Amino acid sequence: MKRLNYWSDLLDLFFPHICLVCGEGRPLPEEPICLHCLASFPETNFHLHTENALTEIFWGRLPLQSGAALFYFRKSGLIQSLMHQLKYKGQKELGVFMGKYYGNQLRESPFFQSIDLIIPVPLHPRKRRQRGFNQSTQFGIGLAEEMQIPCLDDCLIRKQYTSTQTKKGRWARFENVEAAFDLHRPERIQGKHLLLIDDVLTTGATLEACGLNLLKIPEVKLSIVTLALAR
Repeated sequence: MKRLNYWSDLLDLFFPHICLVCGEGRPLPEEPICLHCLASFPETNFHLHTENALTEIFWGRLPLQSGAALFYFRKSGLIQSLMHQLKYKGQKELGVFMGKYYGNQLRESPFFQSIDLIIPVPLHPRKRRQRGFNQSTQFGIGLAEEMQIPCLDDCLIRKQYTSTQTKKGRWARFENVEAAFDLHRPERIQGKHLLLIDDVLTTGATLEACGLNLLKIPEVKLSIVTLALAR
């Protein structure tokens, strides 16, 4: 045992296991985020309420069964650092970890008990090749594991490579993506309660475009969950 501890300490010296968000804290073994960051993340607790700031965004736009976001997103905050590491630094394990973290909460919520399938918002194939993975799918993998619900990441297809949404307003964003999505083998989702998921919700244009496509299928019910909600 002492010999194992020696090698573990030596590896820690040269390859320190540090938090992927703050770059300073030391997480528990097998975890990518330190306890200090986890305790500091601005959680919303939306999953405890039928109506909240996320569901309000879709009033008159999508008929939702329920909706929630795990965190509030603020510029220059910890969640922005989390998202940057996940999307642009290839730290896809962060998505799975946060999916498991939130899945554990959603599993206990009375508003997410009837979900049948998890549907991630897709990336265009070109962008997926550039990034190497879809961050929303990674989030979905973690949710699926904790909630014991399949994650279907080939149902929605992004057929158009749209321009960046960053500086667009709500209506311009929707015009940018309204025809960008299609469905693959839609018979798989007929009559199902779907949980549509994404990383960050800003205006809701992308989720609205995806949701409208999914709701074309008979007897589909729709709920939405995101990792973060931008204020």
